[in-house]
Parts: sequence; C-alpha cells; structure tokens
Amino acid sequence: MASIRLSLSAFLCALPSALGANLLVSHYSGNLYSLSLTTSGETGTLAIKQTLKAGGLWPSWLTLDSESGSLYVTDESSWGSPILSQLSVADDGTISPVATARVSGGDLHSTLYGGSDGKGFIAGAEYDPSSISTWKLPLSASSQPTQKLTFTMSGPGPVPSRQNKPHPHSVFPDPTGKFLLSADLGADLIRVFSIDAATGELTSCANVATGPGDGPRHGAWWVPGAGSTGGTTMLYVANELANSVTVWTVGYPAGGNCLELKKTQSLSTYPAGQAAPRDSKAAEVRVAGNSLYAANRNDRSFGPTTDSVATYAIDPATGAVAFVEATSAYTFFPRTFEINRAGDMVAFGGQTSSTVAVVARNTTTGRLGPLIAQLQVGTPGTVNNEDGLSHVIWHE
Repeated sequence: MASIRLSLSAFLCALPSALGANLLVSHYSGNLYSLSLTTSGETGTLAIKQTLKAGGLWPSWLTLDSESGSLYVTDESSWGSPILSQLSVADDGTISPVATARVSGGDLHSTLYGGSDGKGFIAGAEYDPSSISTWKLPLSASSQPTQKLTFTMSGPGPVPSRQNKPHPHSVFPDPTGKFLLSADLGADLIRVFSIDAATGELTSCANVATGPGDGPRHGAWWVPGAGSTGGTTMLYVANELANSVTVWTVGYPAGGNCLELKKTQSLSTYPAGQAAPRDSKAAEVRVAGNSLYAANRNDRSFGPTTDSVATYAIDPATGAVAFVEATSAYTFFPRTFEINRAGDMVAFGGQTSSTVAVVARNTTTGRLGPLIAQLQVGTPGTVNNEDGLSHVIWHE
C-alpha cells in the first residue's frame, strides 16, 4: 500500500483552532486517563495529565455529555462486580467519580437517549450476554436497569466461531432521537427500537438483515447539509467479519411507527481489487462533512504494528459513497477513533499498541494526513485479546 504523500503544510490551515485540547482514554487495565494535546506549528505534544482507577475491571467505552461534563463508562467484565460508572469532567479535563451502579456485565458500548433532551437514559450493548440494558440518569448506587432485552437465534451464523449467538456490538439513536438501533454482529441484524422518551422504554419495531456473515459492528449517520441539492438521511455500517461498509437509505413512513432501512451499497474497507489481509477486522466508522471513515485492525498495511483507515467520499446529492484511499492510522488495532469538533484532527486509539495518535485532517477535502502527536498510554495489549487501550474521545 502506498505511503502518505501529502505534506503537513496542506493541513496546517486547520491546526491553529486547537492550540490546546483535552482527550479522555479508557484502558482495559481498569484505568481512565486525561490527556492534554498542545500544538505549535507543524508539531504537537500529547501528555498524560491524570490517571484514575475507575470504570470497573474492564472499562470498555466512554460516553460523554459535553454540555454537563458527565462521563459514563461501561465495564465489559462479566465476573466479580461489574459496574456502570458516572464521573464528572472539569473544563481542564480533570476526572472525578460521581456514582457507580451494579450491572450484570458484558457491556462494551453505550449511548445516551430519551428524556426531554435525548440524554435522560443510557443504553448498553452487552456482547456475550446477548442483551441490551437501559438505565435512567443520573446514576446512583441503588440504580437498577429500567429494561433488559435478551435475544436468541435458532442456530449459528455463517461464521460459527463468531456468530454462535446474538452479539449486540453497539447501540445508537437515529438523528430524530425517536429510534434506537443496535448492530448485532452475531445475528447479522440491525435491530431497530422505538423510544418512549418519557420512560426510556424500547419497543422492537424492526430487525433488518445484513448480508450473511457481515458481522455488523458500528454505525454512523449522514444527514444532507445546507448545501446539498437533495438526498436523504443515510446510515453507514462497518461490518467486522466482512471487512466492509454497508450503505443504507433511511425512510420515515407516515405514521412513524418505525424507521425503514434499504441497502444500496456494500464496499470493502480496502481498495478495489485488494483482498482484506488475513485476520484483519473492520472496527469503528465515522462521518464528518461529506467524508466517511472506517478503521481496519490487524491489517499491518503500514508496518508490522501499524494499521490503516479507509476514507470514502459521500455524494452530497445521493449519500452514495466512493472509496478514496487508505492511509495510516499510526496505531496497532485501532479499535476506536474520533474526529474533533473543528474537523481538523482525528484521534486514533490503538488497542494492542495502547497508543493514542492524533492525525491531521483536511477540512476541505476530508483527506487524512500526517501524524501530529503520539503517546503510549498504559500497558500494550496482545493481539485479539481484551487488553490494552479500549477507547479515546475528545473532551470538548
């Protein structure tokens, strides 16, 4: 795969917007970290500001309410005493514990939803328990799930080693806030639920089948912008087992009982004609402007311990996508990544390398560029194990 040829100067117009920034990191060792990023000219420096033992045995996912500074952390462990944690994050990035609630465990992803502002409840995807649980916010030591939905299927899927039972891998509300979706890697389904905003209750209203053996993992929305000449709301889903991204048009029929999804495209996370490397796995997917990004884990496209990220262009008229290029994620096993609010930088979290890498992003073309800063955070993990760095997000 070709190396990156774009110079940092092509991206410098964006950097002054983030002379100082904070990031939050979780690690499967049971630690949370607050990082500072300082940029100056063409370079940047990441530093650990705080290390806090919090989030349970296996802190797996960070959900931040930027307005209130509330941070919620799921615990993927299913033994001992798994917890769901609520913390507060000060403007300077300092993290302070607020409350923990006992949970059944296995939560690896979460999202806020419901209430009067879309933040009255939190839902957690429980991979091995084959379930989704919800809690009313704020949390307290006496908090109990408001709902627990458990799923079954009649037999294993096309990839029996990974699809032996339902495995909800993510939960995310639609842009209207009226529906909650879950990508189920084990069942090859996108589960759709209607939301009762007042009670937080989820009601199943559709199970949309993906391609057999796709293994859907995460989803990201695109809504036509002010400059769009048409188009409709789109959902882009990263498929871990198929190493692909599937494009779905979103419809809202009269009556509003459920949203509808119609598959229009499925593209590899690698260039046309290039097979996915053995043992590689697609991970997270993100949208910024008219660009779509999908991270690849364990493809070693840029070295023995450096994986790639795919960039796609979104047609502003139709929402269709076209592969643009694959560039370095500057990390190994980039389980998560997030684009900052200004759109000029992307933070990658390498699970196995246990590194955070901040990469320049051109806000005009959407292309990713050179490395700005990189930092080892915690102990490195081992390939395909639940250790190392679990999540990185911007605090802004």
